[in-house]
Amino acid sequence: MRKETSTNALNEKMMIDSCGMSSSLAVIGGRWKPAILCRLSYGTMRYGELKKDIIGISERMLVAQLRELEKDQVITRIVFPEVPPRVEYSLTDLGRTMKPMLDAMSAWGNMYREHINETQELSTVVVLEQ
Repeated sequence: MRKETSTNALNEKMMIDSCGMSSSLAVIGGRWKPAILCRLSYGTMRYGELKKDIIGISERMLVAQLRELEKDQVITRIVFPEVPPRVEYSLTDLGRTMKPMLDAMSAWGNMYREHINETQELSTVVVLEQ
């Protein structure tokens, strides 16, 4: 945990407060948040479904990321008073406004991945021909 008054923390806050892209990345940034948001963009999911669907995420990390997204008001957590307990997550109205951005990021990422693969294949061919 870093101090809120550290130069690094103050610089980060200044960037988030002055740049829309930094604000967006502060909410969706990280390894697991995009995967969580992608799945919830298709509808409500139970905790266990998210855990099973996002391969490689630990329970601790899933809980932490869900809490951050809930704190940022882009997802909602509903606890049903039953035994065993049932918890569902869904996008809030604010979270649903992120769908076009997430779709655009996904499309760009797919295009970028193809570009990199093609570039690497071409560089391999050039090396083999020499």
